[in-house]
Amino acid sequence: MSHTSEPSIIALRHLARLSGIQTGYVDMAGRRQPASTESMLAVLRTLGVPMEGAGDVPEALNVMRLTRAKRVLDPVQVAWIGTRTAVPVQLPAPDSAGALRCEWRMEDGETRRTETRLERLKVKAFGRVDGVRFVTRLLPIPGRLPGGYHRVTVECAGNQFETEVFSAPERCFQGPASRREWGAFAPLHALHSERSWGAGDFTDLSDFITWLGGQGGGFVGTLPLLPAFLEKPCEPSPYSPVSRLFWNEFYLDVTAVPELASCPAARRLMESLSFGKRIRSLNQASLVDYAAQMALKREVLEVLSRSFFARSGPRRQVFDDFLREHPEVADYSRFRAMHEEQGGSWTQWPVRMRRGDVRDGDCRAARLRYHLYTQWLAHEQMAALSRHARAQDVDLYLDMPLGTHRDGYDAWRHQKLFALAASGGAPPDPVFTQGQDWGFAPIHPGRSQEQGHAYIRSYLRHHLRHARMLRFDHVMGLHRLYWVPVGVPASQGAYVSYPAPEFYAMLSIESHRHQAVIIGENLGTVPAEVDRSLRRHGVSGMFVVQYEARPKANAALPRIPSSVIASLNTHDMPTFAAFWQGIDIDDRHDLGLIKRGDLAKERLDRDRIRTALVRYLRRCGGLKRGAVGPGAVLEALQNHLAASPARWVVINLEDLWLETLPQNTPGTSSERINWRRRTRISLEAIRAARDLADSLRVLVRLRRARPASLR
Repeated sequence: MSHTSEPSIIALRHLARLSGIQTGYVDMAGRRQPASTESMLAVLRTLGVPMEGAGDVPEALNVMRLTRAKRVLDPVQVAWIGTRTAVPVQLPAPDSAGALRCEWRMEDGETRRTETRLERLKVKAFGRVDGVRFVTRLLPIPGRLPGGYHRVTVECAGNQFETEVFSAPERCFQGPASRREWGAFAPLHALHSERSWGAGDFTDLSDFITWLGGQGGGFVGTLPLLPAFLEKPCEPSPYSPVSRLFWNEFYLDVTAVPELASCPAARRLMESLSFGKRIRSLNQASLVDYAAQMALKREVLEVLSRSFFARSGPRRQVFDDFLREHPEVADYSRFRAMHEEQGGSWTQWPVRMRRGDVRDGDCRAARLRYHLYTQWLAHEQMAALSRHARAQDVDLYLDMPLGTHRDGYDAWRHQKLFALAASGGAPPDPVFTQGQDWGFAPIHPGRSQEQGHAYIRSYLRHHLRHARMLRFDHVMGLHRLYWVPVGVPASQGAYVSYPAPEFYAMLSIESHRHQAVIIGENLGTVPAEVDRSLRRHGVSGMFVVQYEARPKANAALPRIPSSVIASLNTHDMPTFAAFWQGIDIDDRHDLGLIKRGDLAKERLDRDRIRTALVRYLRRCGGLKRGAVGPGAVLEALQNHLAASPARWVVINLEDLWLETLPQNTPGTSSERINWRRRTRISLEAIRAARDLADSLRVLVRLRRARPASLR
């Protein structure tokens, strides 16, 4: 522990706040936990503040104050449509009078020019830094500014300055308020059919959408469908993608590729005895073997790729047009090909390539063409899936991970944007007493602002081209994220603030453009300001029974609001049957997360919750007396959610047959099987199961009825 004098601590906290570092947080028990001196210093260095230790704080603080004072315009301004908004213009007092010329360049190409005098503008604030007096004046934004991203050039005091104005409705797209939908969640890797090659693919998801639409379901949710590293080491976690800007070729349905019809070599390979034997082996396994299945698909896709590039034709023209419209695909493909050539992390590549300069000649042409071709196919199959969902009147509900793999494409291409010397994580809590380090490099908020948040806009559009519902994992990350500097224990991180209004403005603009609903995962310890912001900006939160259940017979569950998506659990929780039977308690004990002396209390608490839920459901009339088994309670709880005012109710597909094994156990890697389990029942069996269809018909009836008034 360093011994920093009281004046230095005050200066350090001031510097931290100016840099966007929160000097403390409120933990799950409601206690304020101050950030330590070491934490603040480490995160300051990670943010790029030029300093080594506490002794450099006063100078760094002076430099930052002066730098901030000299910034005439912030990089981004938010203008909520329908409200009067102004752009702050900060100048030294001697320069705060005189002519002011503005050029407003609209996103659609329109240009507006205005001229006034600085002294006519309203004064917002005065300040003095390093003996220099500064004045902040407010430049009104022209009325009826269209929604979108507009650039403003301000000319005054003999110089030009620029900022970007995000003009947005204050609330995200909502859709018809009268529509109360239900849908199902199913991880695509877990779905499988007789035609699968071990794990689900885009065609399986399309077939599942058809089935669910036939049952009256309105949306289908799944895990992120983004690319992953599936070679050695194989890292299939959907929440650690190579990129948030592309799709995962692992989910391609090879049998649906158009080139297959004109490629005898590929067909012979697929019809061979050895190939069929490998497919049968993958289909008979209970777990998905990502590496083996990707290798199997790649054998065929490489043959198809060689055949495709060896000839011309109408499809080549479509491909060329795709690359012209999406030039980033070529850059991504070079990265993937180079990653295969070099192996390991891009941080170990030769200097030129490490800095982002990779050329076609740096990797084998066949590998580059393979990635170009498969990314095009993935784009085509995702577009077809989206069209099919809309034709079935079923919304595609996609998931946005909080971060990306630090060795992936996004971190390599946007190195200045990511704080590569830190990881996102979480502070200590009663379960993870030492905190959590999630491994991904967080976005640097200041650098993202300087770029007009271009990367964030890109990954939003990538998803919303197809999704009509988009969930943001750990939505608190719009406001703040816990940073763990490399080499520092997870317990010694600190929260870094993000420009939440700018993020909400982008969500609003893109959601309205694509007519898509935005949902935020706001479970766990979430500051009240986050929930208030979600409500203000029309971002729907989540109501999850396993989080909300309490051991109170008359109030086992709180009233379910209308502005939520309601469910029994999430992919990060035990299945309902495991929760009801307390299997998860034993599992957490095996992992060392529950001490032996606390086991009895945990089991007693769960028993009280079960008792309270049963009594509550009986009082509401949803559970018959004597029915206490997991199947009966599951059905009663699902019907309870369906009858509630919640706009959306999502059913975990595996809960319908009382699955006890989870898809993921948070905080584990090799200790537990994560993201690999196939559903116990195939798609064919699901379609044939009359009992599943019968239980879902009740949901349809309850969703169409007027919502019950629930306490």
